[in-house]
Amino acid sequence: MTQQRITVIRGDGIGPDIIDATTKILDKVGCDFAYDYADAGLVALEEHGELLPQETLDLIAKNKVALKGPLTTPVGEGFTSINVSLRKQFKLYANLRPVMSFKGTKARYEDIDIITVRENTQGMYSGLGQVVSEDGNEAEAMSKITRDGAEKIVVFAYELARREGRKKVTAVHKANILKSTSGLFLKVAREVGERYPDIESAEMIVDNCCMQLVMNPHQFDVIVTTNLFGDILSDLCAGLVGGLGMAPGANIGEDCAIFEAVHGSAPDIAGKNLANPTSVILAAAQMLEYLNMGDKAEKIRAALKDVIESGDRTTRDLGGEAGTTEFTQALLDRL
Repeated sequence: MTQQRITVIRGDGIGPDIIDATTKILDKVGCDFAYDYADAGLVALEEHGELLPQETLDLIAKNKVALKGPLTTPVGEGFTSINVSLRKQFKLYANLRPVMSFKGTKARYEDIDIITVRENTQGMYSGLGQVVSEDGNEAEAMSKITRDGAEKIVVFAYELARREGRKKVTAVHKANILKSTSGLFLKVAREVGERYPDIESAEMIVDNCCMQLVMNPHQFDVIVTTNLFGDILSDLCAGLVGGLGMAPGANIGEDCAIFEAVHGSAPDIAGKNLANPTSVILAAAQMLEYLNMGDKAEKIRAALKDVIESGDRTTRDLGGEAGTTEFTQALLDRL
């Protein structure tokens, strides 16, 4: 059997700390991956003069699977978001953001288990029609939704629900106001839902969904929505389980996938052995499931659950006093 090669982008800020911790865990659990390291973000800008070098894109295209740490896109300097560029380049139309409660995180809720399925390439993040007038007094941007794009993401959500034994899919929209774009998304979601009579279909206006997630999050199972709303809702969901440090992300296309920590690069604590690597470790578990190595993913999640619940060598954001290396060692000990 050919050894699976993984493109690894360590990123910047705390990226190298948490990615290195994660590859140790993948090795410990017996994945036997070959890692091809590539640069992106500020590290790539310093080394290669560009945020996303062609050799990095070539490695991702070759291996079809990538594990990525947080990347910094300089703000307000004309640089395009690296994450958006990657999603467009590889047609990663589905952004998969699961959140799950871990006892010991001191989160506000218990027993949360919600997956947000976010359309990743259209809507307000498509980058179309972004114009600022010469006098700086007016700005425009265009949102574009296609029937094909809406259908692909909604089908993805229902197939995920069926595969994982989920019982309900909620389509989140703003069709009462955005009658064209959100209206088309909702129309398609209703049509797709009828094809899955075994799964309960629900729909909810996005502002009400935000309120309901705070008041009664346990009513949600799988949420499917458009790009901008998905970005906001998935972070809200992360807040239910202890923050972005507990939330992984997967970007999935027809033949390529990138798995990532969804939080920022936290340059203020970079290299200080303070970062919690849980987000990217959980993203690696998503990667294992994508590669049909679900048994290894479950071992990693079980080790995480035990470390966090017992408070054994947890990082400060989890109420402990340990650093990244000690937290990682606690996981390695269990594996």
